[in-house]
Amino acid sequence: MSRTNLLRFAASVALVVQLASSSQLNAESHSPPNVVLILADDLGWSDLSCYGNRFNESPQIDRLAQQGIKFTQFYAGPVCSPTRANLQSGQDQARFGITQHIPGHRRPFAKLIDPQVPSHLPLDVETFAERLQSAGYATAYFGKWHLGGDGFGPAAQGWQHVVETRGHITSGQSSGRDGSDAAPRRTAEYLSELAVDFMTEHRDRPFLLQVSHHLVHIPLNPVPEMLERFQQKPPQADYPSHAAYAALLWELDQSVGAIAQAVDDLGLAERTLILFLSDNGGLEHEQSGRVVTSNRPLRGEKGTLYEGGIRIPAIARWTNHIPAATECTTPVITQDVHPTLLEIAGVTVDAQAVLDGVSLVPLLTNPQQELSRESLFWHLPHYHHSTPSSAIREGDWKLIEFLETGQRQLFDLRNDLQEANDLANSEPAIAARLHETLKSWRDRVGARMPESNPDYDPERASEMAGSKAERTRSRRP
Repeated sequence: MSRTNLLRFAASVALVVQLASSSQLNAESHSPPNVVLILADDLGWSDLSCYGNRFNESPQIDRLAQQGIKFTQFYAGPVCSPTRANLQSGQDQARFGITQHIPGHRRPFAKLIDPQVPSHLPLDVETFAERLQSAGYATAYFGKWHLGGDGFGPAAQGWQHVVETRGHITSGQSSGRDGSDAAPRRTAEYLSELAVDFMTEHRDRPFLLQVSHHLVHIPLNPVPEMLERFQQKPPQADYPSHAAYAALLWELDQSVGAIAQAVDDLGLAERTLILFLSDNGGLEHEQSGRVVTSNRPLRGEKGTLYEGGIRIPAIARWTNHIPAATECTTPVITQDVHPTLLEIAGVTVDAQAVLDGVSLVPLLTNPQQELSRESLFWHLPHYHHSTPSSAIREGDWKLIEFLETGQRQLFDLRNDLQEANDLANSEPAIAARLHETLKSWRDRVGARMPESNPDYDPERASEMAGSKAERTRSRRP
């Protein structure tokens, strides 16, 4: 989408009537509502203007927040595939062992051998797409999947219309809207067009659409004119102010705006729930060590269980059904999306079905409401941007257990958002109770644990499998 079209889009925005929802979100319609789920890749909690960033620009996502609910304590998995697994299934990813990106990576000389990551989401897992399709929804999945290759893609999991993409630029046949060969083009724009075409074609029946972007994942290869624009912008003193990163975010913002505008132009705003999420916290450092963004005031980044790795931006809009310009501070998690969509679509499941998430419908009707759930859990038994670990949040208390050493850190998130003050020693009873709850949860979901490594070498512990050093090492006798 060109800058001219974006300005035209912004000029056409209509005022949104700010009305609270009725007791039943879909009571005013005889048919269930449409759902549009837009998933960003590696977008951090602090990256958006509406979350306080003063260098990056996200006017269309900010507009979406003004028209709906902005969540300030929405959580995801610490890396890509785990979140995508719990979104689709409504179950914690530890049940499937997808606790690292597929296929994962190894550190052959680290202290622990982490569990092998399965190659795909099991086909016997019933996704929300399968359940909504059975209820009469047309379903479409466009973009990044990262839950399995041939035979295990979206088409095998309830998604009827599927175009998978990889990277920020499409190439070959995948870039032609009609399936024909075409020159390479920007993936975000292509995904926007696919989304608009699908919604236009299915405007007269309930539809479920997921658009999974590759933005703002590295490599940072933005549109040149956008890069130049942000290179000319004065940097912020307390933020990396990376022009290429900001340019990719601008491109993501354009796509979100185009999709939301199409919903409005098709007259579907009051019949369509739009959810915008990220798949994990922001990646602060490239593999080279170059800093590209900052999650401050949150600690840590993607691949850790500190807040910077798991807390994400999240926005929900449904015109005249959920209150506009509101904020929800209740802690929730991406696996809650599945039961939420079932409820608003009027879909019931067998009582024996496993759903670890809870419906967010009470929060969509009243963002200040509390949920009955006591705890949230994470399990990252792998080396990523940290060492293998597990975590639990209960109320404002959060405990992280580091599996290499058994060290536990306890934080009071209400008074210490930065996770700077470890209270494990000063609050031993709370730390012990949370640890017991965490261990019981791991047993309950069958979480796979790392094992001691007989090849442990402290001097080579950070070495990655496939590295030049490993390939040339002397073989053990």
